[in-house]
Amino acid sequence: MYILGLSCFYHDSSAVLIKDGQVIAAVEEERFSRKKHDQSFPVHSVEFCLNFAQITLDLVDVIVFYDKPFLKFDRILETYFASAPFGLKSFLTAMPIWLKEKIFFKKYLKDSLKKFSKNIPPLYFSEHHLSHAASSFYASPFNEAAVLCIDGVGEWATTSGWMGNATELKPIFEIHFPHSLGLFYSAFTGYLGFKVNSGEYKMMGLAPYGLPIYEKIIFDNCIHLNLDGSFQLNLEYFDFTQTDYMFTEKLINLFQQPLRRDEDPLNSFHKDLAASVQAVTEKIVINLARQIKLQTGAENLTMAGGVALNCVANGKLKESGIFKNIWIQPASGDSGGALGAALAYYYLVKSNPRIASSNYQNGSLLGPNYSLDFIKKNLQESGLNFNEESSVDELDQKISQELISGNVVGLFQGRMEFGPRALGSRSIIGDPRDPKMQSIMNLKIKKRESFRPFAPAILKEYVNEYFTWEENLSSPYMLFTTQVKSRVSLPAITHVDGSARIQIVDQNIHSRFHKILSAFYKKSGCPVLINTSFNVRGEPIVLSPQDAINCFMTTEMDVLVLENFILRKSEQTIDLLSRQWINAYAKD
Repeated sequence: MYILGLSCFYHDSSAVLIKDGQVIAAVEEERFSRKKHDQSFPVHSVEFCLNFAQITLDLVDVIVFYDKPFLKFDRILETYFASAPFGLKSFLTAMPIWLKEKIFFKKYLKDSLKKFSKNIPPLYFSEHHLSHAASSFYASPFNEAAVLCIDGVGEWATTSGWMGNATELKPIFEIHFPHSLGLFYSAFTGYLGFKVNSGEYKMMGLAPYGLPIYEKIIFDNCIHLNLDGSFQLNLEYFDFTQTDYMFTEKLINLFQQPLRRDEDPLNSFHKDLAASVQAVTEKIVINLARQIKLQTGAENLTMAGGVALNCVANGKLKESGIFKNIWIQPASGDSGGALGAALAYYYLVKSNPRIASSNYQNGSLLGPNYSLDFIKKNLQESGLNFNEESSVDELDQKISQELISGNVVGLFQGRMEFGPRALGSRSIIGDPRDPKMQSIMNLKIKKRESFRPFAPAILKEYVNEYFTWEENLSSPYMLFTTQVKSRVSLPAITHVDGSARIQIVDQNIHSRFHKILSAFYKKSGCPVLINTSFNVRGEPIVLSPQDAINCFMTTEMDVLVLENFILRKSEQTIDLLSRQWINAYAKD
């Protein structure tokens, strides 16, 4: 049985293909279109999934969409009518899109799929939070777990709790729009001058530079925390019908500080407010976790939804000890909803049996890969100077030496990651012991703000020597922060508060990256590397060899490794270095 899951028309469009319950292909449309958070119909993603499985659309049994557009439309209409005439600009902007694409959504979806076949498989619609819950629980290693989903908003739900048992997934509670922790966080993201639905991780990265001195003011005025773990926003301070901002003038008056513009300098107020919003968010997440623990008694927790990508809150939740084990869907945002929609149909509608797997998602390496012949042809056509290594061991030795010499290496190998984190397939790596490496990578490679932290990738065998992390707990997807042990000097990955967002590299999950890390460890005595996504500011993670070449040639990256091929910037001619390579440095 083939099931195609789809997510699109809000942000992070994607397509996922599962075969007999196993996910075999998954990719975000942004990687093909090069438009970050692309919301368009995922035509390229669908094409990849079908081609990877070597099937046509005719062989797909059903297509499942990740939410219910009519319920979402109902919520949007009700919200605008309740706030009329305010929000009129946003209403007029949204309506043509809804009338064209979403009211006649089923027809629009089928028309978009006609490129692949005249015979469109049956089309089903999951609920948004059910898709999140299914992506989290069914992909997890647990046979039984509580499930917590927290995001901006789906149809009406913004937060939901579930209980998963084998193939069952039962709802426990819901919190409805406009009371949303995701929208609360996004509103302050916008107030601090970062882009909503894109810059939330910047506010999270800024928070450790400040003190949570506004936490009480926020709880006293903006958000109320109930005894049962639920919460309510004070809507005098928020307006989610506006297109430009998500807050009212009253929020600005509360803090007596103007809206920060994108290029304005960051001052102590911005840092302290970021710290305060992060602290509030962490308390609410932990209270929600306590509540679902009380209601289910479960030892295990799985999570999804955009807020589940807040690795600092996840780290605090892990440290709380409320749950014995926590597993978070690596594609927790809307892209992962396509996976959840397909899995919900397979288990809930078709009642297929399930065996929980410790690596169901294949390390989230579910995207395209490229043959050596294809890469070599790209390199030859580009005119770049490169070397081909016949021995992988020799290649790893050379990568290690480049890193030890202080060079920054772009790493392109195997299947691309599904989700927002690079996990060693489309990564930029560096030596974490070099105190200059953070600023070098931020300013010269990533072309982004200097305060942004980098994540360490560490061999599983040595994690307890370098980080305050419980032995045998897994974190392969870079979704938790923990403290760097003080006796270890890793300045390039240690954030200002002594924390780091770790990727624990297990040879059974990310075997190729584990091999590279092992080679670096043998040569340097350090089992840790900086691992950041292979892209620059405003650009999606690279998909193809040509994307990687463009990024390499338009930044100050020193070395590029494309599978068995290695390129050094120092070996390129002046003509090649001065060529107008394609880049996409957009605001993020």
